[in-house]
Amino acid sequence: MKKTYRILPVYTGDVSGAASALYELGGMTVIHDPSGCNSTYNTHDEVRWFDQESLIYISGLNDIDAITGNDDKFIKDICYAADKMKPLFIALANSPLPYLNGTDFKGICKVLEEKTGLPCFYVNTNAMHDYSKGQSEAFLSFAKKMLKPSDKKVKNGVNIIGMTPLDYTSTDIYISDGHEIVSNWALNTSFENVMKATQAELNIAVSSSGVAACEYMKDTFGIPYVKGLPWDGKVQDYMGVKRNSSRNYIVGETVVSGSIAAYIKQHTGIDFNVIASTEITDGLLQHCDKRCHGEEEIEEALKDAETIIADPMVKYIVPATATFIELPHFAMSGRLFRKQIPNLLRTEEYLHGIK
Repeated sequence: MKKTYRILPVYTGDVSGAASALYELGGMTVIHDPSGCNSTYNTHDEVRWFDQESLIYISGLNDIDAITGNDDKFIKDICYAADKMKPLFIALANSPLPYLNGTDFKGICKVLEEKTGLPCFYVNTNAMHDYSKGQSEAFLSFAKKMLKPSDKKVKNGVNIIGMTPLDYTSTDIYISDGHEIVSNWALNTSFENVMKATQAELNIAVSSSGVAACEYMKDTFGIPYVKGLPWDGKVQDYMGVKRNSSRNYIVGETVVSGSIAAYIKQHTGIDFNVIASTEITDGLLQHCDKRCHGEEEIEEALKDAETIIADPMVKYIVPATATFIELPHFAMSGRLFRKQIPNLLRTEEYLHGIK
């Protein structure tokens, strides 16, 4: 069967991605679900619970309410919690049952805004996609609902868009040429920090989940953007580094993998091709790269590999003759290799095998 998994774990789901993206922004995220999506997020996909609180709730949807479309209880519970907890905004995330029932989330948001006086928006998830889609929807929905134009501009100011613990362990980004980081979406940040975003002169999408919000800010506020990590202090788009077909591969999130491939090409002249195993790939791959979703497709793409950079779990589906460089990815293998996850902003921690 296509797109099934027998060895590799599936990526973190879109509902968890949405909750992760909004975790530090001071709002209340409500997942409309019986309990499964929230328990998975709590126990597997979120590392910040230990030292940082956030208002992530589950609706506790039951069979009768789902079948009869009883939205009144959902609305009443949210209003009660909002009155007690005083969030800065309310975000609603979907799950399979209300998705299949066609719950009118946009209508519910309007009712909630009238009753609570708080901004409320819907994050279009359904637990059928990976975390990158959920994060992307959350960042885009937040930007559309919350951002306002600013007369003030920070000279050479930049926003870092698309950063969560599902991809990154650090926010220690160095950018030269007088650039100043205005906001970080959304790790080691705050609501006040993110709301300054329209003061920036440039956005940097450091993952595929940041691209949609960057596109929106470009169209709405005239802020241009580039894609890729600013290694060595240089702001550049990884797509501008041309690569050729090879038998060396990087498996993982599209923008991170493309950035690593570009860095290696610039510093060693060695070509690496990206095997994009997360969902968002439009406009993010070069001719030599591949979009592979599902274990079978990834295994087929790597059958001739000489060198592979990937999460340690991928080692079990690749040729034994290939040189394997481990790059643990929390969104794939979770806590299994958490202590070995390197700082993506410091290439010397994980590219020492490339010469």
